[in-house]
Amino acid sequence: MGASPERSFRPNWQLASVVENIERLRLVSTPGSEEEDVCREHGEKIYFFCEDDEVQLCVVCREAREHQAHTIRFLEAAAGPYREQIQKCLECLRKEREEIEEIQSRENQRIQVLLTQVATKRQKVISEFAHLSHFLAEQQSILLAQLERLDGEILKQRDEFDVLVAGEICRFSALIAELEEKSERQPRELLTDIRSTLIRCETRKCRKPEAVSLDLGQRIRDFPQQAIPLQREMKMFLAHICLDPQTSHPKLLLSEDHQRARFSYKWQNSPDTPQRFDRATCVLAHRGFTRGRHTWVVSVDLAHGGSCTVGVVSQDVRRKGELRLRPEEGVWAVRLAWGFVSALGSFPTRLALEEQPRQVQVSLDYEVGWVTFVNAVTQEPIYTFTASFTQKVFPFFGLWGRGSSFSLSS
Repeated sequence: MGASPERSFRPNWQLASVVENIERLRLVSTPGSEEEDVCREHGEKIYFFCEDDEVQLCVVCREAREHQAHTIRFLEAAAGPYREQIQKCLECLRKEREEIEEIQSRENQRIQVLLTQVATKRQKVISEFAHLSHFLAEQQSILLAQLERLDGEILKQRDEFDVLVAGEICRFSALIAELEEKSERQPRELLTDIRSTLIRCETRKCRKPEAVSLDLGQRIRDFPQQAIPLQREMKMFLAHICLDPQTSHPKLLLSEDHQRARFSYKWQNSPDTPQRFDRATCVLAHRGFTRGRHTWVVSVDLAHGGSCTVGVVSQDVRRKGELRLRPEEGVWAVRLAWGFVSALGSFPTRLALEEQPRQVQVSLDYEVGWVTFVNAVTQEPIYTFTASFTQKVFPFFGLWGRGSSFSLSS
Protein backbone atom coordinates (compact mmCIF):
# COMPACT_ATOMS: atom_id res chain seq x y z
CA MET A 1 0.00 0.00 0.00
CA GLY A 2 1.67 3.28 -1.20
CA ALA A 3 2.30 6.21 1.11
CA SER A 4 0.01 9.19 0.83
CA PRO A 5 1.43 12.17 -1.18
CA GLU A 6 1.31 14.43 1.89
CA ARG A 7 3.66 12.20 3.85
CA SER A 8 6.31 12.16 1.07
CA PHE A 9 7.26 15.84 1.78
CA ARG A 10 9.52 16.73 4.76
CA PRO A 11 10.66 20.20 5.87
CA ASN A 12 14.16 21.13 4.54
CA TRP A 13 15.38 23.56 7.20
CA GLN A 14 18.82 24.04 5.55
CA LEU A 15 17.17 25.14 2.31
CA ALA A 16 14.82 27.35 4.28
CA SER A 17 17.80 29.09 5.91
CA VAL A 18 19.39 29.65 2.51
CA VAL A 19 16.13 31.11 1.14
CA GLU A 20 15.84 33.38 4.19
CA ASN A 21 19.40 34.69 3.68
CA ILE A 22 18.75 35.26 -0.01
CA GLU A 23 15.59 37.24 0.77
CA ARG A 24 17.61 39.36 3.21
CA LEU A 25 20.26 40.04 0.54
CA ARG A 26 17.54 41.05 -1.91
CA LEU A 27 16.33 43.67 0.55
CA VAL A 28 19.81 45.26 0.83
CA SER A 29 20.91 44.85 -2.81
CA THR A 30 22.28 47.97 -4.46
CA PRO A 31 19.93 49.62 -7.00
CA GLY A 32 21.33 49.53 -10.50
CA SER A 33 23.61 46.54 -9.85
CA GLU A 34 20.97 43.86 -10.63
CA GLU A 35 22.06 43.26 -14.23
CA GLU A 36 25.72 42.67 -13.44
CA ASP A 37 24.82 40.54 -10.36
CA VAL A 38 22.69 38.13 -12.41
CA CYS A 39 23.91 34.69 -13.46
CA ARG A 40 24.30 34.66 -17.25
CA GLU A 41 23.36 30.98 -17.44
CA HIS A 42 20.26 30.93 -15.24
CA GLY A 43 19.18 34.55 -14.95
CA GLU A 44 19.20 34.32 -11.17
CA LYS A 45 20.86 36.81 -8.83
CA ILE A 46 24.35 35.79 -7.66
CA TYR A 47 24.66 35.26 -3.92
CA PHE A 48 27.38 32.64 -3.44
CA PHE A 49 31.09 32.02 -4.01
CA CYS A 50 32.67 28.58 -4.53
CA GLU A 51 36.01 28.48 -2.72
CA ASP A 52 37.20 25.41 -4.64
CA ASP A 53 36.49 26.64 -8.19
CA GLU A 54 36.71 30.39 -7.36
CA VAL A 55 33.47 31.12 -9.20
CA GLN A 56 30.41 33.12 -8.20
CA LEU A 57 27.13 31.20 -8.10
CA CYS A 58 23.39 31.73 -8.13
CA VAL A 59 20.92 29.48 -6.27
CA VAL A 60 20.64 27.11 -9.24
CA CYS A 61 24.42 26.92 -9.74
CA ARG A 62 24.86 26.19 -6.05
CA GLU A 63 22.67 23.08 -6.29
CA ALA A 64 24.51 21.79 -9.37
CA ARG A 65 26.24 18.43 -9.06
CA GLU A 66 29.76 19.77 -9.68
CA HIS A 67 29.52 22.03 -6.59
CA GLN A 68 27.87 19.56 -4.18
CA ALA A 69 31.14 18.61 -2.41
CA HIS A 70 32.63 22.11 -2.53
CA THR A 71 32.87 24.82 0.10
CA ILE A 72 30.19 27.43 -0.71
CA ARG A 73 29.91 30.77 1.09
CA PHE A 74 27.82 33.89 0.74
CA LEU A 75 29.70 36.60 -1.17
CA GLU A 76 30.27 38.87 1.82
CA ALA A 77 31.50 35.98 3.99
CA ALA A 78 33.85 34.82 1.23
CA ALA A 79 35.20 38.33 0.65
CA GLY A 80 36.13 38.87 4.31
CA PRO A 81 39.32 36.74 4.45
CA TYR A 82 40.49 38.17 1.13
CA ARG A 83 40.03 41.72 2.45
CA GLU A 84 42.29 40.77 5.36
CA GLN A 85 44.91 39.42 2.92
CA ILE A 86 44.72 42.66 0.95
CA GLN A 87 45.34 44.69 4.11
CA LYS A 88 48.38 42.55 4.96
CA CYS A 89 49.72 43.05 1.44
CA LEU A 90 49.16 46.80 1.72
CA GLU A 91 51.12 46.91 4.99
CA CYS A 92 54.04 45.00 3.44
CA LEU A 93 54.08 47.11 0.29
CA ARG A 94 53.95 50.38 2.22
CA LYS A 95 56.83 49.16 4.39
CA GLU A 96 58.86 48.25 1.29
CA ARG A 97 58.14 51.68 -0.21
CA GLU A 98 59.28 53.42 2.98
CA GLU A 99 62.47 51.34 2.97
CA ILE A 100 63.36 52.25 -0.62
CA GLU A 101 62.64 55.92 0.14
CA GLU A 102 65.03 55.73 3.12
CA ILE A 103 67.65 54.18 0.85
CA GLN A 104 67.12 57.00 -1.64
CA SER A 105 67.65 59.63 1.06
CA ARG A 106 70.75 57.94 2.46
CA GLU A 107 72.36 57.38 -0.94
CA ASN A 108 71.69 60.97 -2.02
CA GLN A 109 73.51 62.17 1.10
CA ARG A 110 76.41 59.90 0.20
CA ILE A 111 76.49 61.39 -3.29
CA GLN A 112 76.73 64.90 -1.87
CA VAL A 113 79.65 63.88 0.34
CA LEU A 114 81.46 62.38 -2.65
CA LEU A 115 80.86 65.47 -4.77
CA THR A 116 82.24 67.62 -1.95
CA GLN A 117 85.30 65.42 -1.69
CA VAL A 118 85.91 65.67 -5.43
CA ALA A 119 85.62 69.47 -5.26
CA THR A 120 88.09 69.55 -2.38
CA LYS A 121 90.55 67.37 -4.26
CA ARG A 122 90.23 69.62 -7.31
CA GLN A 123 91.34 72.63 -5.24
CA LYS A 124 94.21 70.62 -3.76
CA VAL A 125 95.44 69.65 -7.21
CA ILE A 126 95.33 73.28 -8.41
CA SER A 127 97.32 74.56 -5.42
CA GLU A 128 99.92 71.75 -5.67
CA PHE A 129 100.66 72.39 -9.31
CA ALA A 130 100.46 76.21 -9.33
CA HIS A 131 104.22 76.73 -8.69
CA LEU A 132 105.59 73.84 -10.74
CA SER A 133 107.09 73.71 -14.21
CA HIS A 134 105.43 73.30 -17.57
CA PHE A 135 105.64 69.51 -17.21
CA LEU A 136 103.67 69.57 -13.98
CA ALA A 137 101.19 72.01 -15.51
CA GLU A 138 100.47 69.41 -18.18
CA GLN A 139 99.99 66.81 -15.47
CA GLN A 140 97.62 69.17 -13.72
CA SER A 141 95.42 69.38 -16.79
CA ILE A 142 95.36 65.61 -17.06
CA LEU A 143 94.40 65.12 -13.42
CA LEU A 144 91.69 67.80 -13.56
CA ALA A 145 90.23 66.07 -16.58
CA GLN A 146 90.16 62.85 -14.57
CA LEU A 147 88.33 64.64 -11.78
CA GLU A 148 85.81 65.98 -14.27
CA ARG A 149 85.22 62.44 -15.47
CA LEU A 150 84.77 61.32 -11.87
CA ASP A 151 82.25 64.13 -11.40
CA GLY A 152 80.45 62.98 -14.54
CA GLU A 153 80.45 59.36 -13.44
CA ILE A 154 79.07 60.26 -10.00
CA LEU A 155 76.29 62.32 -11.57
CA LYS A 156 75.60 59.59 -14.13
CA GLN A 157 75.32 56.96 -11.42
CA ARG A 158 73.14 59.32 -9.42
CA ASP A 159 70.78 59.77 -12.38
CA GLU A 160 70.67 56.01 -12.96
CA PHE A 161 69.99 55.49 -9.26
CA ASP A 162 67.21 58.10 -9.25
CA VAL A 163 65.57 56.50 -12.30
CA LEU A 164 65.75 53.05 -10.72
CA VAL A 165 64.42 54.24 -7.37
CA ALA A 166 61.66 56.29 -9.01
CA GLY A 167 60.64 53.23 -11.02
CA GLU A 168 60.51 51.09 -7.89
CA ILE A 169 58.47 53.69 -6.01
CA CYS A 170 56.13 54.06 -9.00
CA ARG A 171 55.60 50.31 -9.23
CA PHE A 172 54.89 49.98 -5.53
CA SER A 173 52.60 53.00 -5.60
CA ALA A 174 50.68 51.45 -8.52
CA LEU A 175 50.27 48.17 -6.66
CA ILE A 176 49.18 49.98 -3.51
CA ALA A 177 46.67 52.09 -5.46
CA GLU A 178 45.34 48.96 -7.19
CA LEU A 179 44.85 47.15 -3.90
CA GLU A 180 43.32 50.20 -2.20
CA GLU A 181 40.87 50.56 -5.07
CA LYS A 182 40.10 46.83 -5.11
CA SER A 183 39.51 46.69 -1.37
CA GLU A 184 36.66 49.21 -1.78
CA ARG A 185 34.83 47.23 -4.49
CA GLN A 186 31.70 45.16 -4.15
CA PRO A 187 32.38 41.55 -3.17
CA ARG A 188 31.91 40.17 -6.67
CA GLU A 189 34.34 42.66 -8.21
CA LEU A 190 36.75 42.21 -5.31
CA LEU A 191 36.84 38.44 -5.82
CA THR A 192 37.43 38.66 -9.57
CA ASP A 193 41.03 37.51 -10.24
CA ILE A 194 41.72 38.01 -6.53
CA ARG A 195 44.28 35.23 -6.22
CA SER A 196 46.43 36.35 -9.15
CA THR A 197 46.31 39.92 -7.80
CA LEU A 198 47.46 38.80 -4.36
CA ILE A 199 50.21 36.61 -5.81
CA ARG A 200 51.56 39.58 -7.81
CA CYS A 201 51.63 41.70 -4.68
CA GLU A 202 53.03 39.06 -2.33
CA THR A 203 55.89 38.13 -4.68
CA ARG A 204 56.85 41.74 -5.50
CA LYS A 205 60.02 42.66 -3.62
CA CYS A 206 61.88 45.89 -4.05
CA ARG A 207 65.45 46.06 -5.19
CA LYS A 208 67.77 47.80 -2.76
CA PRO A 209 70.34 49.54 -4.94
CA GLU A 210 73.37 51.58 -3.99
CA ALA A 211 73.80 54.96 -5.60
CA VAL A 212 77.56 54.76 -6.08
CA SER A 213 79.49 51.65 -7.10
CA LEU A 214 82.35 50.42 -4.94
CA ASP A 215 84.67 50.64 -7.95
CA LEU A 216 83.97 54.36 -8.43
CA GLY A 217 84.38 55.04 -4.72
CA GLN A 218 87.69 53.19 -4.71
CA ARG A 219 88.94 55.27 -7.65
CA ILE A 220 88.02 58.47 -5.81
CA ARG A 221 89.83 57.35 -2.67
CA ASP A 222 92.88 56.25 -4.67
CA PHE A 223 93.08 59.49 -6.62
CA PRO A 224 95.44 61.41 -4.27
CA GLN A 225 98.13 58.77 -4.84
CA GLN A 226 98.18 59.77 -8.52
CA ALA A 227 98.63 63.46 -7.74
CA ILE A 228 100.83 63.61 -4.64
CA PRO A 229 103.73 61.44 -3.48
CA LEU A 230 102.60 58.76 -1.03
CA GLN A 231 104.64 60.06 1.93
CA ARG A 232 103.12 63.54 1.66
CA GLU A 233 99.66 62.05 1.42
CA MET A 234 100.27 59.92 4.50
CA LYS A 235 101.57 62.89 6.53
CA MET A 236 98.50 64.89 5.57
CA PHE A 237 95.91 62.25 6.51
CA LEU A 238 97.62 59.83 8.92
CA ALA A 239 95.76 59.82 12.21
CA HIS A 240 97.83 59.77 15.37
CA ILE A 241 96.37 57.00 17.50
CA CYS A 242 97.52 55.07 20.54
CA LEU A 243 96.15 52.01 22.31
CA ASP A 244 93.78 52.38 25.26
CA PRO A 245 95.00 50.20 28.17
CA GLN A 246 91.57 50.50 29.82
CA THR A 247 90.10 48.34 27.03
CA SER A 248 92.97 45.85 26.60
CA HIS A 249 92.36 42.15 27.34
CA PRO A 250 94.63 40.89 30.16
CA LYS A 251 96.47 38.58 27.73
CA LEU A 252 97.73 41.53 25.67
CA LEU A 253 101.01 43.16 26.69
CA LEU A 254 101.11 46.85 25.71
CA SER A 255 104.29 48.89 25.31
CA GLU A 256 104.84 51.91 27.55
CA ASP A 257 104.09 54.30 24.69
CA HIS A 258 100.92 52.34 23.84
CA GLN A 259 102.03 51.92 20.24
CA ARG A 260 102.67 48.15 20.31
CA ALA A 261 100.90 45.05 21.62
CA ARG A 262 101.97 41.41 22.00
CA PHE A 263 99.92 38.31 22.81
CA SER A 264 100.79 36.34 25.95
CA TYR A 265 99.15 33.32 27.56
CA LYS A 266 99.98 34.84 30.93
CA TRP A 267 97.20 37.04 32.27
CA GLN A 268 98.12 40.56 33.37
CA ASN A 269 96.92 41.93 36.68
CA SER A 270 94.37 44.28 35.09
CA PRO A 271 91.26 45.59 36.88
CA ASP A 272 87.98 44.37 35.41
CA THR A 273 86.47 47.64 34.18
CA PRO A 274 83.31 47.97 32.02
CA GLN A 275 85.46 49.11 29.09
CA ARG A 276 87.79 46.07 29.13
CA PHE A 277 87.37 43.03 26.87
CA ASP A 278 87.21 39.91 29.06
CA ARG A 279 86.82 37.12 26.43
CA ALA A 280 88.01 38.50 23.09
CA THR A 281 91.78 39.24 23.15
CA CYS A 282 91.31 42.74 21.73
CA VAL A 283 92.13 46.36 22.40
CA LEU A 284 90.75 49.67 21.12
CA ALA A 285 92.46 52.92 20.28
CA HIS A 286 92.17 55.67 22.85
CA ARG A 287 90.60 58.03 20.32
CA GLY A 288 87.36 57.48 18.41
CA PHE A 289 85.81 59.29 15.43
CA THR A 290 82.38 60.73 14.67
CA ARG A 291 83.23 62.41 11.37
CA GLY A 292 85.91 62.92 8.73
CA ARG A 293 88.50 60.78 6.96
CA HIS A 294 91.23 59.05 8.96
CA THR A 295 94.05 56.68 8.07
CA TRP A 296 96.43 54.60 10.18
CA VAL A 297 98.95 51.87 9.43
CA VAL A 298 99.37 48.65 11.40
CA SER A 299 102.57 46.59 11.15
CA VAL A 300 101.83 42.93 11.82
CA ASP A 301 104.32 40.31 13.07
CA LEU A 302 103.13 36.71 12.80
CA ALA A 303 106.56 35.10 12.53
CA HIS A 304 105.62 32.53 15.17
CA GLY A 305 102.07 31.94 13.92
CA GLY A 306 98.82 33.19 15.36
CA SER A 307 96.58 35.87 13.88
CA CYS A 308 95.96 39.61 13.99
CA THR A 309 92.63 41.38 13.48
CA VAL A 310 92.44 45.06 12.47
CA GLY A 311 89.52 47.33 11.68
CA VAL A 312 86.98 49.57 13.43
CA VAL A 313 84.16 48.94 15.90
CA SER A 314 81.18 50.94 17.11
CA GLN A 315 81.33 52.51 20.55
CA ASP A 316 78.77 50.11 22.03
CA VAL A 317 80.54 46.94 20.81
CA ARG A 318 80.23 44.08 23.24
CA ARG A 319 83.10 44.04 25.77
CA LYS A 320 82.00 41.16 28.01
CA GLY A 321 81.52 37.56 26.89
CA GLU A 322 81.83 36.27 23.35
CA LEU A 323 82.31 38.88 20.62
CA ARG A 324 81.25 37.91 17.11
CA LEU A 325 83.44 39.73 14.62
CA ARG A 326 80.95 40.82 11.95
CA PRO A 327 79.22 44.04 10.86
CA GLU A 328 75.93 43.09 12.52
CA GLU A 329 77.74 43.26 15.87
CA GLY A 330 79.35 46.63 15.07
CA VAL A 331 82.69 45.22 13.86
CA TRP A 332 84.21 45.94 10.44
CA ALA A 333 87.55 44.14 10.29
CA VAL A 334 89.93 41.80 8.46
CA ARG A 335 91.96 38.98 10.00
CA LEU A 336 95.54 38.25 9.00
CA ALA A 337 96.73 34.73 9.74
CA TRP A 338 99.66 32.59 8.66
CA GLY A 339 99.33 32.41 4.86
CA PHE A 340 95.90 33.98 4.35
CA VAL A 341 93.70 37.04 4.98
CA SER A 342 89.94 36.94 5.67
CA ALA A 343 87.30 39.68 5.50
CA LEU A 344 85.08 39.31 8.57
CA GLY A 345 81.70 40.00 6.99
CA SER A 346 78.44 38.27 7.91
CA PHE A 347 80.29 35.16 6.78
CA PRO A 348 84.14 35.23 6.79
CA THR A 349 85.58 35.38 3.26
CA ARG A 350 89.14 34.29 2.48
CA LEU A 351 90.67 36.86 0.14
CA ALA A 352 92.88 36.13 -2.88
CA LEU A 353 95.84 38.53 -2.63
CA GLU A 354 99.06 38.72 -4.57
CA GLU A 355 101.09 39.14 -1.40
CA GLN A 356 100.56 38.54 2.30
CA PRO A 357 100.45 42.04 3.88
CA ARG A 358 102.88 42.86 6.65
CA GLN A 359 101.68 46.44 6.92
CA VAL A 360 97.98 47.23 6.60
CA GLN A 361 96.69 50.72 5.89
CA VAL A 362 93.21 51.21 7.36
CA SER A 363 91.17 54.16 6.05
CA LEU A 364 87.88 55.33 7.56
CA ASP A 365 85.52 57.66 5.70
CA TYR A 366 82.82 58.28 8.32
CA GLU A 367 80.31 60.29 6.28
CA VAL A 368 80.45 58.06 3.22
CA GLY A 369 80.52 54.92 5.36
CA TRP A 370 83.63 53.20 4.00
CA VAL A 371 86.25 51.19 5.86
CA THR A 372 89.06 50.36 3.44
CA PHE A 373 92.06 48.07 3.88
CA VAL A 374 95.15 48.35 1.66
CA ASN A 375 98.59 46.74 1.67
CA ALA A 376 100.62 49.75 2.89
CA VAL A 377 103.75 48.58 1.06
CA THR A 378 102.42 47.54 -2.37
CA GLN A 379 99.17 49.58 -2.29
CA GLU A 380 97.26 46.42 -3.28
CA PRO A 381 93.58 46.79 -2.23
CA ILE A 382 92.57 44.22 0.38
CA TYR A 383 88.87 44.84 1.14
CA THR A 384 86.27 47.60 1.59
CA PHE A 385 83.25 47.55 3.92
CA THR A 386 80.23 49.79 3.31
CA ALA A 387 78.28 50.86 6.39
CA SER A 388 76.04 53.61 7.78
CA PHE A 389 77.66 54.90 10.96
CA THR A 390 75.38 56.43 13.59
CA GLN A 391 77.73 56.62 16.59
CA LYS A 392 81.41 56.99 17.45
CA VAL A 393 83.71 54.32 16.01
CA PHE A 394 87.16 53.28 17.30
CA PRO A 395 90.19 51.68 15.68
CA PHE A 396 90.15 48.00 16.71
CA PHE A 397 92.92 45.42 17.10
CA GLY A 398 93.02 41.77 18.12
CA LEU A 399 95.73 39.15 18.59
CA TRP A 400 95.73 35.40 19.08
CA GLY A 401 98.66 32.99 19.34
CA ARG A 402 101.99 33.03 21.16
CA GLY A 403 104.42 35.59 19.78
CA SER A 404 101.90 37.40 17.56
CA SER A 405 102.20 41.17 17.78
CA PHE A 406 101.49 44.46 16.02
CA SER A 407 102.68 48.07 16.12
CA LEU A 408 101.21 51.39 15.00
CA SER A 409 103.07 53.61 12.55
CA SER A 410 103.49 57.21 13.58
